[in-house]
Amino acid sequence: MNILKGWTKFEVVWLVLFTAINVYLFFALDDTLLGLISSLTGMLCVVLVAKGKIANYYFGIVQCVTYAYISYTYSLYGEAMLNAFFYLPIQFIGIYLWSRNKVGASTKGEEVEVNRMNSIQWLQFFVLVIVITGLYSFLLAAIGGKQIHLDSLSVVLSIGAQFLMLKRYAEQWIIWIVVNVLSIALWFIALTTSDGGNYSMLVMWTAFLVNSIYGYVNWIKLSKAQGGRVNG
Repeated sequence: MNILKGWTKFEVVWLVLFTAINVYLFFALDDTLLGLISSLTGMLCVVLVAKGKIANYYFGIVQCVTYAYISYTYSLYGEAMLNAFFYLPIQFIGIYLWSRNKVGASTKGEEVEVNRMNSIQWLQFFVLVIVITGLYSFLLAAIGGKQIHLDSLSVVLSIGAQFLMLKRYAEQWIIWIVVNVLSIALWFIALTTSDGGNYSMLVMWTAFLVNSIYGYVNWIKLSKAQGGRVNG
C-alpha cells in the first residue's frame, strides 16, 4: 500500500512545512518528544482523511494515545477523555466501515464514497450539540477541569464531526474547521498560563485548520465526481 502515491504539490508542501516547524520547535524550544510524535502522526492522519484514504486510521491510533496523555497533563480532561475513550476505539470502527464503502473504480483501492447532508440533518445535529455541550460542561466542572465551556464545546463538536466522518459526510469538514479554531484557542490559553513546553500542539492544530479547509474543498470535488449524492 503506497499511501504517498498520487499526492498533490499542495499536500506535499503542507506536510513538509508543518513537519519542519515541529522539528524546529522540538530543538529550539525544548519541546517534548511525545508532543512531536503526536503532532506528526496527527498531521499524517488528517491529510489522509482529506484525501479520503483509509490509511488515516493507522496514524490516528498513535495520535490518539499520545494526545490523550498530553491533554491529561494540562488538566484538559475533556480532550483527554475524548481521545482515550472515544477517538481511539473509533479508529478501529472507522477502518471497518470505510473498508466496506470504498469506491469501486479507485485505482488505489482506498478512496471512499462521499455523502452529503440535507437541511433536516443539519438542524438535528446542532440541537444535539447545544444540549450535550451544556450537560458536559457540568461534568467537567465537577471533576475540576479548566476552560470547561470551551473544552466542552470543542469535545462535543469533535464527537459530532467524527460521527459525520464515519458516515463519510463532506460536511464533517465544516465542523472540523470550527473545532480546530476552538482547539487553537484552548491550547494557546493552556500554554500561556502554564510552564508546559508542548508548543507543537499549537502547530498541530494550526496544521489541522489548514487541512480542514483543504479537506472540505477536496471532498466536495470527490462528491461531484461520484455524482453528488445527498442523503435523506
